[in-house]
Amino acid sequence: MSERLAALAGKWNYPTTIRFGVGRIRELAAACRELGMRAPLLVTDAGLAPRPIVAESVGICRAEGLSCAVFSDVQPNPVEANVVAGVAAFQAGEHDGVIAFGGGSALDTGKAIGLMVGQSRPIWDFEDREDWYTRVNVAGMAPVVAVPTTAGTGSEVGRCSVLTDLRDHTKKLIFHPRILPAIVIEDPALGAGLPANITAAVGMDALSHNLEAYCAPAFHPLADGIAIEGMRLVKQWLPAAVRDGTDLEARAHMLIASTMGATAFQKGLGAMHSLSHPCSANLNTHHGLTNGVVMPYVLAYNAPMIEEKLARLAAYLGLKSASSTAVLDWVLGLREAIGIPHTLAGIGLREEHAAAFAPAALADPSTPSNPRPVDLRGFERLYRQAIEGRLIDEG
Repeated sequence: MSERLAALAGKWNYPTTIRFGVGRIRELAAACRELGMRAPLLVTDAGLAPRPIVAESVGICRAEGLSCAVFSDVQPNPVEANVVAGVAAFQAGEHDGVIAFGGGSALDTGKAIGLMVGQSRPIWDFEDREDWYTRVNVAGMAPVVAVPTTAGTGSEVGRCSVLTDLRDHTKKLIFHPRILPAIVIEDPALGAGLPANITAAVGMDALSHNLEAYCAPAFHPLADGIAIEGMRLVKQWLPAAVRDGTDLEARAHMLIASTMGATAFQKGLGAMHSLSHPCSANLNTHHGLTNGVVMPYVLAYNAPMIEEKLARLAAYLGLKSASSTAVLDWVLGLREAIGIPHTLAGIGLREEHAAAFAPAALADPSTPSNPRPVDLRGFERLYRQAIEGRLIDEG
């Protein structure tokens, strides 16, 4: 390991305990024991389950005397049935904790399983509305160790699980302060085999979290500081991570940029996520990829309200001018360089989806914190622009 890579290690306690660095996966069993686990259930997705990193992680636990089993009935945009099946596996195996292992879908599902193993209510009773989180039987929750293997959602430091409600095909946030994993292990080497197209998509997700958090209108200088540095890391390291999947220095910086974005977006998100959520809930599009596609259209729409913020961002990123135009040009150039499609049509949306998805976008919890208000017609126009590839609304 190079000196530069070895220097990228640390143990932080913000917003939870994070053990960061190449090789830290070797501490998985110790982390489980620290939380009182003797028989953790490792929750991952079906695509990741056969890969060596899962078997190696299970082996680390078993070598230390832990009884560890794998649950992988997790789809890319998880639904209630995935959580119900996971709870059944948890109880049948007499497990006492969860290792949420993988990308955002696995992390969200693992966190939700840890919540639901001790509840008598249905999961939708814990949606992030009013004070619904107070309904949770906290004593029944299981401890969770999170191990992210991609660098996009940052769910390892989130207090919500994002699930698709098939009753109305909307994405809902399941919230409780203690759903936040107690220990996170971030080992950049776990993402070394991630394909370039997935690296690009999850990287755009990390960028969208940092960018929308920074642009959200609430007063939260702590979040702004985290978000703006997160975007600098994306600018410097995402192209390198896409170009060479074995570049662990690039992987390390993108992994922490992802965590930073999710830490920052407690301030709020915006219309990028409002537009993206109905697409993945109905068409199963990749969340990060969809965020990357809609990003410049939302930026152009919001620019009149955030010109000063974007000017500061452009200056910090060292762009050609301190302006919103420079930020937009950078985003467009980055997307082209890493292979993100320019239009929603390129990922399966059609003209009729604009009117069909606009009501869900309007109702999305990310909408109120968009810096420029968007009404129903506004969301229809943004969808049409993104489907047709028009950055400026000409009508």
